[in-house]
Amino acid sequence: MPSTKTFQLLAACLLSCSSFSAIAQNQADVWLTKADRTALFTKQATGLKFSTVKNNQPTITINEKETFQSIDGFGYALTGGSAQHIVKMSASARAALLKELFATDGNNIGVSYIRLSIGASDLNEKVFSYNDLPEGQTDLTQAKFDLGPDKMDVIPVMKEILAINPKIKIMGSPWSPPLWMKTTYDARGGMLKPEYYEVYAKYLVRYVQEMQKQGIQIDAITVQNEPLHPGNNPSLLMVAPDQALFIKKFLGPAFEKANLKTKIIIYDHNADRPDYPITILDDPHAKKYIDGSAFHLYGGKIDALSDVHNAHPDKNIYFSEQMVVEQPNSSGINIVNPVRRLIIGATRNWSKTVLEWNLAADPENKPYTDRGGCPMCQGAVTIDKDHYSRNLAFFSIAHASKFVRPGSVRIASNDLTDLPNVAFKTPEGKHVLIVANSGKNAAEFNISINGKTLVAALDKGSVATYTW
Repeated sequence: MPSTKTFQLLAACLLSCSSFSAIAQNQADVWLTKADRTALFTKQATGLKFSTVKNNQPTITINEKETFQSIDGFGYALTGGSAQHIVKMSASARAALLKELFATDGNNIGVSYIRLSIGASDLNEKVFSYNDLPEGQTDLTQAKFDLGPDKMDVIPVMKEILAINPKIKIMGSPWSPPLWMKTTYDARGGMLKPEYYEVYAKYLVRYVQEMQKQGIQIDAITVQNEPLHPGNNPSLLMVAPDQALFIKKFLGPAFEKANLKTKIIIYDHNADRPDYPITILDDPHAKKYIDGSAFHLYGGKIDALSDVHNAHPDKNIYFSEQMVVEQPNSSGINIVNPVRRLIIGATRNWSKTVLEWNLAADPENKPYTDRGGCPMCQGAVTIDKDHYSRNLAFFSIAHASKFVRPGSVRIASNDLTDLPNVAFKTPEGKHVLIVANSGKNAAEFNISINGKTLVAALDKGSVATYTW
């Protein structure tokens, strides 16, 4: 029988644990980024305590009973150029970088979604596909399909990422088919020849299958990156009727025949053309194969995502790309802009993901393709041999990725004019609120949930994530 002393120790422990739990439930942790860089995604030493205080300050009221979409994740594009820099780091430096990006403990930011290019993107050193042939030759059975250059960088880096987070979700996006399938034998522009629709569907099936053999499960593919921008290198013009035909007659049936669970996502371009995905989803024969629509924000307004959701509420919305850039060695950081427009804007308009462009580059933003690459595309991190620095895209994604884990659900909160915000409830029952002060002055405000109130303050240009 336990001694009296043992019972006393157990009672003390239970009291202590109970007190700790009560403290945890009655205060919120705060992670802050300030425009003057005095805090860069920094956990504040003192949290905010809940109370029943009443004042006249603006109030963000959270209603967890009103729910919206579930979240798949936040992250970046792991371009070939990004992987090229990462794979050249020493093993220890690479491990430290990938841990900070993909682990969830400590100060690591827990990136939970990655976008890969199917073949080269404009942030590769050179253009390639997985079935390059001299002009005039064809390979209708895809006998010569080979993941090629990706075996040297993207695949090894992806395997290290999966070792840190085996559940990370991966989206693949093609910039161009093999040149011999196009109306012009050129990486830029052109269209997919109708006689190669079936062959190209086989090509995309092979990509998913060959990556799976490498231990890399592709959760979703978009049919074409920026199908209305044929000036990039590489690129392809694919108008909406052609994309609908390709899906319903070739890609959808090919995925079905191969028993692939990989989702098919349409559009993958700017928010200025919601008619593109809507017209495809209006075709029931195409719609049955489609999981949802993906968007960028180089044009249009973010609320166009809700227009597509409202037209087809049974299909998902994804935000798949946006370049986020700051001036090197800047004295300030414009953290409000990407958090307000993307993290808050996209998720308040039904998006299950927010992906920024891109993961890594060198101090000159290299590599990028000639004749249409992107010399201003800064990475979330800048890699210089074994050293790396964190940029605007790193901090903006961090404010969501660390806390809004996959399976979290967006919950209702009122959007104040100078305090745009978004709220979530995690699978573990925790609450997350992301707030940006986009006004011209410092702001004091309340956060209200279930009859309890937090009194908070944010300097102008600052962003905070509150968790409890």
